[in-house]
Amino acid sequence: MAQISYPKPPFPEQHQDWQPGHSAPMNPPPDYGEKTYKGSGRLAGKIALITGADSGIGRAVAIAFAREGADVAIVYLNEHEDAKETARWVEEAGRKSLLLPGDITDPSFCRELVAKTVESFGRVDVLVNNAAYQMVYDSLEDISDEEWDKTFSTNIGAMFRITKAALPHMKPGSAIVNTTSVNADSPNPGLIAYAATKGAIQNFTGGLAQLLAEKGIRANGVAPGPIWTPLIPSTMKPEQVRNFGSQVPMKRPGQPAELAAAYVMLASDEASYISGATIAVTGGKPII
Repeated sequence: MAQISYPKPPFPEQHQDWQPGHSAPMNPPPDYGEKTYKGSGRLAGKIALITGADSGIGRAVAIAFAREGADVAIVYLNEHEDAKETARWVEEAGRKSLLLPGDITDPSFCRELVAKTVESFGRVDVLVNNAAYQMVYDSLEDISDEEWDKTFSTNIGAMFRITKAALPHMKPGSAIVNTTSVNADSPNPGLIAYAATKGAIQNFTGGLAQLLAEKGIRANGVAPGPIWTPLIPSTMKPEQVRNFGSQVPMKRPGQPAELAAAYVMLASDEASYISGATIAVTGGKPII
């Protein structure tokens, strides 16, 4: 990918009332790699299942995977127009797409989305557990029991359920890539529920890698720092959005396109000895 000068804060103050948000209203628009990512056949013939693939990191990964030769099942909540746009890019790359709308906090849908992927494509070679929910709170007392449970059910509960459903359809050489966060190691107090789930994801991934090694299936994580996705204006206050990303050494948020290469590498056969690892994509902020 050619070197690009990405926008730095301050950004226009903005807010979206619907979570996880939409791409079109964002200013500046996110870069999903539509014009920059060049594939080289690293995932040729593979079947990928990606949650949260309508926009954000998931869309960038779907575009990259398709350009690397994979067919892609696109799981999303109900952002139909965004999801159709992701599918358009996948198909423009000459690959097949499958749209799977639904709520991953519903255990039956977690099983259903895997079943429909297998029905359409025959198997799952790469599972990317990427969908997540967050909301900013100033105090613990402001977080309801329902909010806490929703965060955990979306971020880690669904990951367990989808992975469990997918494993019988994954052969040796398959790969699981889970999206964790810099918050797993350096929790933002305003995102305490979200950060707790990301710590759980990192731990889950490390255990999973050991559990699946004998089956020849790898499990790794990608830990993003601040990334410019629709989740930001839909879950943060406008004044927080204005300066989003300024706290890291690069003084800007990352773009979804800047994470795609990490997911491609972990999904590819070239990473055959990498399992139980976490790749930090954090704009210079180290994770420990």
